[in-house]
Amino acid sequence: MANISDITRNKMMLTGSFAKQGYDWWWHSFTAINAETGEEKPFFIEYFICNPALGGKEPIFGQLPENQAKGVKPSYLMVKFGTWVDNAKQLHRFFGWDDVNMKKGSPFLVEAADCMCTEDHMKGSIKISKEEAEAHPEYMCDWGEAEWDIKINKEIAFHVGYGASNTFQTLKAFEMFWHAEGMKSKFEGTITLDGVKYDVIPDKCYGYSDKNWGKNFTSPWVWLSSNDLTSKKTGKKLENSVFNIGGGRPKVGPIALNRQLLSDFFYEGKSYEFNFSKFWKNVKTEFESHETDTQIVWHVDQKAGGYRMITDITCEKKDMLFINYESPDGKKRHNRLWNGGNGVGTVKLYKGSELIDEVEAKHIGCEYGEYDPE
Repeated sequence: MANISDITRNKMMLTGSFAKQGYDWWWHSFTAINAETGEEKPFFIEYFICNPALGGKEPIFGQLPENQAKGVKPSYLMVKFGTWVDNAKQLHRFFGWDDVNMKKGSPFLVEAADCMCTEDHMKGSIKISKEEAEAHPEYMCDWGEAEWDIKINKEIAFHVGYGASNTFQTLKAFEMFWHAEGMKSKFEGTITLDGVKYDVIPDKCYGYSDKNWGKNFTSPWVWLSSNDLTSKKTGKKLENSVFNIGGGRPKVGPIALNRQLLSDFFYEGKSYEFNFSKFWKNVKTEFESHETDTQIVWHVDQKAGGYRMITDITCEKKDMLFINYESPDGKKRHNRLWNGGNGVGTVKLYKGSELIDEVEAKHIGCEYGEYDPE
């Protein structure tokens, strides 16, 4: 039945070699309601840590020309707040490690000043002027002002399996690890963005929570997830369902596993998993993503254990943004990493040639980007 919760996978993972060249983040995305107009708006909030062993009093920015010239690696806690669709933007607030309180065990805690994140609560604020953002391209962000206070309830998990053992984690065998403790999450609270208040309502937020950690980012980079699902067979809302797809080109040490994805379709209480790391399941994956003039398009076709999942998603480019990160080595490789929160599409699930269901998906979190090999 899957839905394997494991909050130990959410603890801070930047130990050993990852402490000097590693990132770890806690990501949350959801839809909120304009308190005055009732209109929907999708948001994301992330707590991103980088190279803690290299830090000190002030944040260190890898994109500063002088740091690029000297090969100085970045080190900071970056609190990221953003929104898609109208007035899409991402705001960044940075802290040096001397100002960060980080619990190393489980359950996790990361906090600095009024910004904080745990398994069940996140809050914070960011304020950055247009002049400041333009004067500091190393911040990699837009301008604006945001404040949030949100409770988190993670209902359904995707434990991807690979790297779960102490051996894999000790050896830092994978370049990028993933765990989705709350691939279906319910959030509750409030957001204020540029003076406008938004309510986050549990049954209307279509929430998602996960984390990634490692020493570099995959390319291609693919992510698709939604729990706003309706059966085309019955016309009914699927209240106990969510799908989650991620990956691209995972690396085990120096070996790249080209075009591989990790997927789980938790369909009304039963998990249909398509996970390349479980080699005994003989998972077959074909996927492609591309840009048109107006859209980003994803097509994923996976088979395992007599089951098949075909996923077709689109998201309007006007509703997306290029999400910004620098790698722990100080390079910014992804410069066209498309990221959105209101994709639409279908997921078809088969047993053999029999269609179990075709599902209409909305409020899809989605991501796609590639960079040229070095």
